[in-house]
Amino acid sequence: MGGLPAYRPMMAQLGSAPRDDGQWAYEMKWDGVRALAYVEDGRVRLYSRTGRDVTAVYPELAELGRAAGERPCVLDGEIVAFDERGRPRFGALQPRIHQRDPAKVRRLMALVPVMYLLFDVLHVGEPVIGLPYAERRRLLAGLVRPGPRWDVPPHLDGPAGDVLDQSRRLGLEGVVAKRVGSPYRPGRRSPEWRKVKNFRSQEVVIGGWKPGQGRRADTIGSLLVGVYEIGLLRYAGHVGTGFTDAALRELREILRPLEVPVCPFDEPVPREFARDAHWVLPLIVGEVQYAEWTDDFRLRHPSWRGLRDDKSPRSVLRDRG
Repeated sequence: MGGLPAYRPMMAQLGSAPRDDGQWAYEMKWDGVRALAYVEDGRVRLYSRTGRDVTAVYPELAELGRAAGERPCVLDGEIVAFDERGRPRFGALQPRIHQRDPAKVRRLMALVPVMYLLFDVLHVGEPVIGLPYAERRRLLAGLVRPGPRWDVPPHLDGPAGDVLDQSRRLGLEGVVAKRVGSPYRPGRRSPEWRKVKNFRSQEVVIGGWKPGQGRRADTIGSLLVGVYEIGLLRYAGHVGTGFTDAALRELREILRPLEVPVCPFDEPVPREFARDAHWVLPLIVGEVQYAEWTDDFRLRHPSWRGLRDDKSPRSVLRDRG
């Protein structure tokens, strides 16, 4: 990070749309992965929410270093990829997230191009996290010149219902409401930022998998997943839909070296799912879409959305919004 101080991203709490009192601004919720960009001497370094250097994963963002002015700065935003209809989709980004081989990364740059959508600035020559959100947004708009692989989408003043309706028409994940007078609180999940979703999604930790049947007999049939609660990894159900063939191949490659002989969950897994299960170290985080949580702490009708490399397993808690 050179001479720049290290920051951690501020995070939003899940909730409902706030009252329209003129104290909130709204941003579209982009369906990608969070990244902080450290720009210094014309060079850019990208770090995930967990602090992992992902610069080599997205080399097309290197030119951002020349578009962010002359003063060292730290920017916050979301890296996204688009589906065939031009909508940001977490699933579309999956081939890029875990790829580290330089030759494959170069090939994927053409097949799965990404955009870096910027929505905040933390540092411009000096820390600016104490400035109100509205002032940071004005600073950001004047700081970064739009480019072929990055942009500063506008924020909206509301009303909340209209912005949510617009996000649904665009097929987006939802919106993020932010208090216009709020500072940037590094590393904190604050009610001053509120995410309002159009569908339910939940981060999960993979604890095992079961072999498939039929045409999936030689690969993964379903994943056994959980979330942490009071320090314990609780079993939350099995996920058997939403996978592409490429996703199943990638999961097998990632999970095979993590297999262990004992169940990693801190509570019994129902016998019908534990039978023939392949247990793995609970190190891999993914995301599912689901209908609801049942009374016995299970995800109803979960569908796989993809792997997340920007979340640590211990940070995966039940989303209670």
